Amino acid sequence: MSKQHIVSALVENRAGTLSRVSGLFSRRGFNIDSLTVGETEDPSISRLTIAVQRGGAEIEQVVKQLGKLVDVIAVRELDKGACIRRGIMLVKVGADEKTRPNVIQVAGIFRARIIDVSATTVTIEATGDAEKLEGLLLLLRPYGIMELARTGLTALERGSKTLTQ
Repeated sequence: MSKQHIVSALVENRAGTLSRVSGLFSRRGFNIDSLTVGETEDPSISRLTIAVQRGGAEIEQVVKQLGKLVDVIAVRELDKGACIRRGIMLVKVGADEKTRPNVIQVAGIFRARIIDVSATTVTIEATGDAEKLEGLLLLLRPYGIMELARTGLTALERGSKTLTQ
């Protein structure tokens, strides 16, 4: 498996921008592992975080081409060791009165939150990097994962470094 690369971009918050950015990746044959987008502190600007498995010179070329798009304000590949990466996961697990304490204990180990409980299920919200979320799923699988929803990866650089306009 190749290394995951994270591209972060500030873009104009208007119709068609996301389509142009994702189209550039697809024209190059990149499969996007995850893509998140949302407004920044300035409602006219959105931040995109794109995770892909392709690497090296290929990703550098895409970053350069993204920088040339009219709607793109700033773009760069984030160094995995110099950024904070997180995803959010909601997972509904089968849990009756006998197994519920174990499921709740597993959630606690991962600092996940119980957000809903029924007679036969527990729904858990977890935030973290991919490894943490995968670890939680591994321990919850024996109880029966009934439903799973995950956000894409979102990331910011550590310290005072920012993706400037």
